[in-house]
Amino acid sequence: MQRRDVLKLALGSLAGAALATRPAFAQGYPDRAIRLIVPRSAGGVLDIVARQFGEWAKGPLGTIVVENQGGGGGIIGTAMAARSAPDGYTLLLGSTSDLVLNPALNPKAGYEAKDFAPISTMAISVAAIMVHPSVPANDLKELAAYAKANPNKLSYGSAGPGTMANLAGELFKSLAGTPDIVHVPYKGAAGGYADLIAGQVPMFAANITDQMVSLHRAGKVRILAVATEQRLAIAPELPTSAEAGYPELIAKLTLGLFAPAATPEPILEKLDQVTRKCMDDAGFRAQLVKAGFEPVLGIGRAETAAFIDAEQKRWTPIVMSSGLKTQ
Repeated sequence: MQRRDVLKLALGSLAGAALATRPAFAQGYPDRAIRLIVPRSAGGVLDIVARQFGEWAKGPLGTIVVENQGGGGGIIGTAMAARSAPDGYTLLLGSTSDLVLNPALNPKAGYEAKDFAPISTMAISVAAIMVHPSVPANDLKELAAYAKANPNKLSYGSAGPGTMANLAGELFKSLAGTPDIVHVPYKGAAGGYADLIAGQVPMFAANITDQMVSLHRAGKVRILAVATEQRLAIAPELPTSAEAGYPELIAKLTLGLFAPAATPEPILEKLDQVTRKCMDDAGFRAQLVKAGFEPVLGIGRAETAAFIDAEQKRWTPIVMSSGLKTQ
């Protein structure tokens, strides 16, 4: 046998072995529990989606342990996920805030979007401006007028510095001409809800959840507008920011599933397939809508990567000129 024939045989054997190994590798995953990091405190919008996904995916993926790592406006948990072994056993339920806004606002965040392999976009969460019932404002125009008539009196809470809710609050201040409203950051929105209900913080910028809608309907808080173009299915009675007189007040958080960048292709493909099936499930989508989210269909790995890239190009110039800091 000639040397080139031996080389062809050897290369053919290697290729065959590689092809045989890829499916086996994917089929063997996972063989233990998967850790799903949520870079926010329990009870927030990311936590809600993570737990709903973890419950649905235990059939195809087995046990998924949701781990809340709040703090730093999402930086602590996201950086932890970025540094994790790229073996498919640590995933991130991340958002636009975590992968786009935080690295732009804080060069020392310890990670960039390129440190993650996008898997799927799952839902959109819309921010809203709300107040304690003691605040004499029934819409955004009245809130702006009250803030101007009472300088240095109002403060607003959010899930943390650099979050989409924080940007929504700052955007309202800019559009309304009320720069003296002070920001009070929390380690996740859930931690600030009690203060809002108690009147300790008179104003709040947060992403809509079924809990907040229930509190609004019970008269414990007053949601003045949702920062999106269309009314929400969960609360069609709430006006949009455009209807409230602020069409430029748009703040929507996109949530998705991510893995450390070097995670093997067969694992990423399997996770992509699982999340697509999850989003195709009408029951799962109904759960998202009930919780206050807008489900997103057909957005897999390539589409999510393209979306993150587009969001970086859109938001980076805005946050760089905003003067905001994540800490």
